[in-house]
Amino acid sequence: MSRLELAAERLAKALDILEEAAQPLLKARESAAAAEAKVTRLDAERENLVTRVAALEDDARSLTGLTEEVEGRLDGAIAEIREALGR
Repeated sequence: MSRLELAAERLAKALDILEEAAQPLLKARESAAAAEAKVTRLDAERENLVTRVAALEDDARSLTGLTEEVEGRLDGAIAEIREALGR
């Protein structure tokens, strides 16, 4: 074998070793990209949920006010009925 052939063989072996060593890194990069995409989706979902919770809290406050108003009116109506019945 000539020196050139030996050098080419050594280079090919070195490239094979390098490629084998790089496989875990490539898999880790793929996993990291998938994880990043999932985090992005979860962040968007979280923002949607925060917005929805805020809207539901507003609705709950409105309903509390309406409930208190209805309660006051019912108490007044019951008092008027009792008064009219002489109790």
